[in-house]
Amino acid sequence: PMIIHDREYIKPSKAARELSILHALSLDSDLSQLEIGHRNGLSGAMVNQYLRELSAKGLIRYVPANGKSFRYVLTEQGEAVRRKMFALFSGELVRLYSSLKQSIREKLSPLERRGVRKLVLFGASETCEVLLSALRDSAFEVVALVDNDPEKQGKRFHGQIIASPRILEGLSCQAVIITSFGHQDEIREQLTPLAATTGMEIVLL
Repeated sequence: PMIIHDREYIKPSKAARELSILHALSLDSDLSQLEIGHRNGLSGAMVNQYLRELSAKGLIRYVPANGKSFRYVLTEQGEAVRRKMFALFSGELVRLYSSLKQSIREKLSPLERRGVRKLVLFGASETCEVLLSALRDSAFEVVALVDNDPEKQGKRFHGQIIASPRILEGLSCQAVIITSFGHQDEIREQLTPLAATTGMEIVLL
C-alpha cells in the first residue's frame, strides 16, 4: 500500500494524499477513517475533510455498512481519476529514481578516474539496490556485498550473495562503499582499522 508520511525534502502534496486515499480505498473500501489517517499521517478531522472533498468531486460515495459506519467506495469516475493520478505519480518516481542513479554515478566518477575498479558494497539495503543498478554497464566490479546482520548473510540480494564483513580481511578490493544510510558512521568506524592496514578507501554516499 501507499503510505504517505511527512519528509523534510520531499513532502507529500494535497494531490499525493488524495491519490494515496483513493489508492487505499480501491484496494479496501472497508478501511476506517482511523486507518486512512494512519497511512497518510493525517488527523481524524483532516481525513474527514478529504473524504468530504472527494465525495463532493464525485470520486467516492458513502455506502452505509451498519447503523454507525460507512464504506468509502470509488465511483467509476474516481477509479478513472485514480489511474490517471497513479500514472503521473509513477512517472515522477521513475524520474526521481533516474536522478538518484545519476547522482550516484557522479559521486563515484572520481574513483573511476583514479582507476579504482574493485568495489565492496557494505549494507544490503534499498540504497544498495539503487547502487547496483547505477553500476550496471560501468567499469566497476562488485567483488562482494557484506552486511552486519547475521539474518541477511548467506541470502541472495539482486544477484549477490550477502557475506559477513569478516571476509574483507582476505579480500582484494580497492574501495568499500557504505550503502546503509542509517549506520554510516558506525560502519566507517568499524572499517577504519582495516582500511589503515590495507589502503582500501571508505566511500560514503
